[in-house]
Amino acid sequence: MNKKTLPILALISCFLWASAFPVLKITYELLNMNSNDIYSKVQLAGYRFLLAAIIIFVIYMIIYKKLPKFSLKDFKLYLLLGLFQTTLQYFFFYNGLANTSGVKAAVLSSSGTFFVVILAHIVYTDDKITFNKIIGLLSGFIGIIVINMDNIGSTSDFFNISLMGEGFLICAGLVSAIGTILAKNIMKGRNPFIVTGGQMLMGSIILLIVGLIGNGGQVIEFNSKAFSLYVYSAFLSAIAFCIWYYLLRKFKATEVTIYKFLIPILGAILSVLFIREETFNKYIIVGLLFASGGIYIVNKINSNYKNN
Repeated sequence: MNKKTLPILALISCFLWASAFPVLKITYELLNMNSNDIYSKVQLAGYRFLLAAIIIFVIYMIIYKKLPKFSLKDFKLYLLLGLFQTTLQYFFFYNGLANTSGVKAAVLSSSGTFFVVILAHIVYTDDKITFNKIIGLLSGFIGIIVINMDNIGSTSDFFNISLMGEGFLICAGLVSAIGTILAKNIMKGRNPFIVTGGQMLMGSIILLIVGLIGNGGQVIEFNSKAFSLYVYSAFLSAIAFCIWYYLLRKFKATEVTIYKFLIPILGAILSVLFIREETFNKYIIVGLLFASGGIYIVNKINSNYKNN
């Protein structure tokens, strides 16, 4: 792949992922899901990624003109990856997003990038933490701290943090980082469409089982607007993940994740534009700058891009 193509494809993925923040918040409102309705949101996530997996397999069949196939060994690997990259990540993400603002969630979601750097240092011999990465990590975590200081003086807590809100989003970031490392290893020698669709299929089935059991078998009833947003969210996942996994297959993890600094910026902007009660304040802006700057610094590669 030409190195000039990397930023273009990465930007498309980042924009699609960023749009998920307002889309999901608006979907919750349209479906009258309250913040404590855990299993309905889990079920919604299951529907989304089941449809996304189907879309990915259809794209695969159009491009390669054959049915997707994978072995028993692949099945086990995709089940493991799906557990982290889809089931656990989006269990935490969907419920965390419901308990905080879209703007704050956009910044907190960046924690996954910092966890990737730490895990990559442990797992890979050629992706060690450097001085620049340390500065980036500090900047990122300062941003995450600052963004949770917006209610100092109005509450008894020093930070405006809740376990099921900000806490769940940070958990989603950690699980996402584990999934990224797993995906990097599983992707070797495998088609990114099959890996992406396979892990989404496995992860979505688990989400649906948990959501349906938790809701006593009750199925979500969509209205037309909510259904449209649901379909869009499935398409954005399918396209964004296909692109992202393809890039992970071709480049080092940090060469790709450097562009994730755009997700909190775009996510915050889109949340303010499309969600009525969402606004910027000085803590949000400062936290956004630190977090986004940290993502960029921690992944900055001074040498030319190289294929693995």
